[in-house]
Amino acid sequence: MVVVFALAIALAVVATPSAQAQTFTVLYSFTGSGVDGANPDAGLVQDGAGNLYGTTLYGGRGPFGCPFGCGTVFKVDTAGTETVLHSFGETAKDGESPDDGYLILDGAGNLHGTTVYGGADDSGTIYTLSAAGKETVLSFTSGAKGAFPYAGLILDKAGNGYGTTYARGSGCPPYGCGTVYKVSSAGKESVLYSFTGPPDGEWPKSALVRDSAGNLYGTTEYGGANGYGTVFKVATTGKETVLYSFCSQSGCVDGAYPFSSLVRDSAGNLYGSTQYGGANDDAGTVFEVATTGKETVLHSFCSQSGCADGGYGISGLLRDSAGNLYGTAFYDGVYGNGTVFKITP
Repeated sequence: MVVVFALAIALAVVATPSAQAQTFTVLYSFTGSGVDGANPDAGLVQDGAGNLYGTTLYGGRGPFGCPFGCGTVFKVDTAGTETVLHSFGETAKDGESPDDGYLILDGAGNLHGTTVYGGADDSGTIYTLSAAGKETVLSFTSGAKGAFPYAGLILDKAGNGYGTTYARGSGCPPYGCGTVYKVSSAGKESVLYSFTGPPDGEWPKSALVRDSAGNLYGTTEYGGANGYGTVFKVATTGKETVLYSFCSQSGCVDGAYPFSSLVRDSAGNLYGSTQYGGANDDAGTVFEVATTGKETVLHSFCSQSGCADGGYGISGLLRDSAGNLYGTAFYDGVYGNGTVFKITP
């Protein structure tokens, strides 16, 4: 018993420092100068050596049409040293403003992403930045080809990319309701689907998710049977199906205006968040859409006193192997400035 007691004390002494060892470290602070970037608006990707890569919405050296800089692609190494890999707007046809689109790092060390504006027609670009720092730009030409890709790309095993444009396309003349597009590994862009507006979706801002059969899933911020957004599927043939139209229930308790990307589980169920709607003060929801198209509200924000649980879901969700969902709410919370939340299965 004495030995066990002594061992327990020893373990407690060892465990105490580790429980207090959690630290928050700023690896790099952006200066906003004419060389450095400013205002990073998307998440990071990491290579095998631990280096981090991301984008800034403003800053950089680009002089073309950007009073605050056209944005950058940057690298932060494990020591916290930042390197600007590319400044957008360095040429008249370069991209401008890499917004929500996350970078993709491929096996060869190339970075792939999108810019909302810039390019040959100022309608946005898809770019590849090689490991050597050479940039290749594919410009959206507006019109039927789509324009303003807010969301980033996803890649298949063959190196083809897929994404959405917020506007243009062949539907909803004259400005268009947006597209789902494919860009081949050789750099050729083709439109898989053009949204046509209610009862179809319109104006997608989210990135796509892809199943093993190649079907693509996403959200549109507006449109649908009720005008409050949709969850959609686009098959490999280009056939589009609206899986769910938001605000189908009285008072929009099922949610309204889905802004974010979806996450998919192994059974094909889709999870996301809405900016508005829900059961409480139009504060938004976290939802599930089954393969049958049945929607279930997993949580209505502002369910707790003083909206301590947060409000207005505009970010995508993360799902772990146990089925827990993690995300952020833009507003509310105890201090009124948003929350990080977890939802169990």
